[in-house]
Amino acid sequence: MTPVRHYLELRDLDIATLRAILDAASVMKRAQQGRQYPLHPGRPLAGRTLGLMMEKPSTRTRVSFEVAMRQLGGEVIVLSPRDTQLGRGESIPDTARVLSRFLDALVLRTDDPGKLQELVAHSTIPVINGLTSRSHPVQILADILTFEEHRGPIAGQTVAWCGAGNNVAVSWVEAAVRFGFALRIATPAELAPEAEVLDWAASQGGAITLTRSATEAVAGAGCVVTDTWMSMSDDPAEDWSHALEPYRVDARLMRQAAPDALFMHCLPAHRGEEVTDEVIDGPWSVVFDEAENRLHAQKALLLWALGGVHWSELARQAAGERPEAAQQAVAAQPVRNAS
Repeated sequence: MTPVRHYLELRDLDIATLRAILDAASVMKRAQQGRQYPLHPGRPLAGRTLGLMMEKPSTRTRVSFEVAMRQLGGEVIVLSPRDTQLGRGESIPDTARVLSRFLDALVLRTDDPGKLQELVAHSTIPVINGLTSRSHPVQILADILTFEEHRGPIAGQTVAWCGAGNNVAVSWVEAAVRFGFALRIATPAELAPEAEVLDWAASQGGAITLTRSATEAVAGAGCVVTDTWMSMSDDPAEDWSHALEPYRVDARLMRQAAPDALFMHCLPAHRGEEVTDEVIDGPWSVVFDEAENRLHAQKALLLWALGGVHWSELARQAAGERPEAAQQAVAAQPVRNAS
């Protein structure tokens, strides 16, 4: 029996699998851009249902996963704590067992990484980490896709992170190891990424540098990344804005990077705090390409999770790259659960 394909942390997948997912995302994106409307000749996930368990507010994660699943021919159901018995005390194991009988895959967006692990332990369907307080691995797939669209392979490049070493920064650390680029993290000592992920990166030979100087981190970098100073999981009583002011990304800082450097932000942005208008709206910025690429990367991720051994062929079917007869032959094959 084929193991269930969960996507929990970026480090869980090898580079060959990550590359295949990004290649499939690129194929489907090119196909979609070549049409007047985002309609696909193949519907490889027809008859499948994706659950979105949204315990935290969401714009990009919810909308991109909903649109991705529908473009692949599937259906989506969105679950909030108010909609389920979890809000009334039902256990996570019982919830996982029940949802596994109804759904084909589940995306969870939550503060609690432990809740994600408990859900996985009792699920028989693929579970995807849509964000926890520890990490944000679906975002990083879109970020790598965006960088490589604009600047070619990210391997051997240098990326600078400015700001708190939060969940997105942790996933960038894991990406640096898997994709083979250098990552410089400029952050106050109190807000550095957790030691476990840095120790893991060191054990894997990752080129991760911590510094207190934003200028030092950005110098000559091919990409500068930041995020909000207060994440949704942060305690509002803890105001780190004063400590983070030296890490604000403005035009002066961007001019320290490589001449063709990109600026990234996973959004939502608090303009005037972590980034200025002249940067996020300026020639460096690819933030809206990043946002769009959530859709394409997650389409490929869903096919990887649900498409079994033929998932990459199904991606090409969805993009319409196969001859008509071959498309029909592939479409006639049932897409089974990875389990």
